[in-house]
Amino acid sequence: MIVAASFAAVVFASGLIFASLARALTSPAVTSKLVAINIITTKVIITICLLSVILDSWFYVDVALVYALCSYAGTVAILKGQVCRRLDQGGE
Repeated sequence: MIVAASFAAVVFASGLIFASLARALTSPAVTSKLVAINIITTKVIITICLLSVILDSWFYVDVALVYALCSYAGTVAILKGQVCRRLDQGGE
């Protein structure tokens, strides 16, 4: 029962990932793209954790944690680049 529900949640999360990907590709602003990419990474982390339940392997939870840390570092790097670019252009 838990495996079937987890599998259904993985399929649902995959659909949400593709919807967020469409939003990231069509968005004109960098901040909207960043939010969409953060949504995608959150759904991927949830999917990895659900797969760890389905496969009964807790190793995947560690993979999800490392993926979350890399996602956070990437978000900070992109935002820092945006702030530096705006300061170089004379904006606030």
